Amino acid sequence: MKTITSRDNAFYKEIKALATSSQARRKAGHSLLDGVHLCQTWLDLRGAPRHCVVSEGALGNPEVQAIVARCGAVNAPVTALPDALFNAVSQVEHGVHLLFVIDTPQPATAPALVMASVLLDGVQDPGNVGSILRSAAAAGIKQVYCSPGTAFCWSPKVLRAAMGAHFVLEIFEHVELADLVRTAQVPVLATSGYAAEGLYTLDLRLPVAWVLGHEGQGVSAEVLELATHRVAVPHLGQVESLNVAACAAVCFFEGLRQQQA
Repeated sequence: MKTITSRDNAFYKEIKALATSSQARRKAGHSLLDGVHLCQTWLDLRGAPRHCVVSEGALGNPEVQAIVARCGAVNAPVTALPDALFNAVSQVEHGVHLLFVIDTPQPATAPALVMASVLLDGVQDPGNVGSILRSAAAAGIKQVYCSPGTAFCWSPKVLRAAMGAHFVLEIFEHVELADLVRTAQVPVLATSGYAAEGLYTLDLRLPVAWVLGHEGQGVSAEVLELATHRVAVPHLGQVESLNVAACAAVCFFEGLRQQQA
């Protein structure tokens, strides 16, 4: 295990840039996993990280000790930082001080829509994107396609909100959704608060592709027009519409309910 004590250390500067700059993460092709849960899940599902970073104060934590030992067993380098230096790179308050540096997964060109999937059309809030990924994975959906205006899926906030869902999904970013929908081999269901067709009238026993749109503007007009169905989630009261992540969860699990009925 290596120890770094200087803020001027080149590796420390690299970690700090990855923690604070989306541009740095994209340029390097690296992402940060912050906390025991994400790091443990990565080890279980994807294997060794590029680098493990831990604070000196966390080395007495049994969970951290076990993860550090596993990293050593697979020859992943481990670096310890003084707590003050670690606090400057971690964005998790009161968390266990453990980070993985990973190579950001880069899937091949997005395939055609042939299975249950999710299309994110300009969903900008990282918390919403992460929550949608988590619900999709829990509902058994395997593929997620993101338009250029959607929040970067491998940002720290999205990763924290998704709680490891990334590691069981194929995520395709910067996809032109209209082109994808035109050639879809499964029904494409675009959610809209103004749609006449209600969610619970649909037959969802076979695979479908769900389209979820921008928090304020919804699904783009072009994609909405191309969709097989435009679907609303019925709700009561004076609220105009559901939060996009809540809408996604209702849709995904209505599909799962019908499949298991």
